[in-house]
Amino acid sequence: MAGPAAGSGFETTKAWVFDLDNTLYPADCNLFSQIDTRMGAFISEHLGLSHEEAHTLRKHYYYTYGTTLAGLMKLHDVPPQLFLDYVHDIDLSAVPRAPELAAAVKALPGEKYVFTNGSREHAERVLTRLGLTDLFDDMFDIRSADYIPKPQPETYDRFLRAHGVAPERAAMFDDLPHNLKPAHQLGMTTVLVACGATDHPEHQAIAGWDALPPFIHHWTDALDQFLSEISPAALAAGSLTVTEDTKL
Repeated sequence: MAGPAAGSGFETTKAWVFDLDNTLYPADCNLFSQIDTRMGAFISEHLGLSHEEAHTLRKHYYYTYGTTLAGLMKLHDVPPQLFLDYVHDIDLSAVPRAPELAAAVKALPGEKYVFTNGSREHAERVLTRLGLTDLFDDMFDIRSADYIPKPQPETYDRFLRAHGVAPERAAMFDDLPHNLKPAHQLGMTTVLVACGATDHPEHQAIAGWDALPPFIHHWTDALDQFLSEISPAALAAGSLTVTEDTKL
């Protein structure tokens, strides 16, 4: 795990911005397989397609428009709330309690936000399972973004304006590198959370990296430990781990 580096910007960070899925919980919870199945079922039912055709279309819309929902709204006038309620009606029993993460998040100085392409209701359910309820000042979900998903730059601008966050005093945590690029361009400190192996092309590509791209400042495969190392006590003591090498 790459620890936080001195001079990384955490010393002045006042807003901590976290993606939800595969960031605040590990990928081996495999929630997306359930969501994927339900997205396919929704598309099959509402568009009259076979399950194979629905799966192909889901992937096409995701990679073309940023989310499957964006493609369905643009091309089929699908009511977004109908879709969100259906696909997030999943079993969360695989999500474990995370007391160490809860303690580390609670100790962070400043405001904390969840910034997700999912729905607020899904985020609330997941946070409850993790034991992180009430630790965040607010959530910015896909509805808050007017259904324009990360990594579209206007969504980051909308988030910053909505909460009065100064990007140069903010840190963003996400499992997908492309979601961190706009954050870096705005001046945010960026942290890639290596959530574990999935079939997402970006997660597969990360496995072949030997160094971090320039728009990612830090990488971690243990979010609770990483956050505990940038607690107020560590900041005050000047005990942040200096990372000389960004190799993974």
